[in-house]
Amino acid sequence: MKDKIHPDYHEITVVMTDGSTFETRSTYGKPGVTLRLDIDSKSHPAWTGVHRLVDTAGQLAKFNKRFAGFGIPQ
Repeated sequence: MKDKIHPDYHEITVVMTDGSTFETRSTYGKPGVTLRLDIDSKSHPAWTGVHRLVDTAGQLAKFNKRFAGFGIPQ
């Protein structure tokens, strides 16, 4: 390996969405930094099977209003 071309590999603390923590080694940030997750295996629909729609800045409401009359005629 060449010198001084690889990122620093150090210990960080990861905080899951439920508040539980664990320590791991990563190139993220600086030694001792805390990484807080917004989505993890305890909250992501792919693992939990519970789907929910999050309306960010009214985008979902805007979409529903725009396409409310769009559908398959019966």
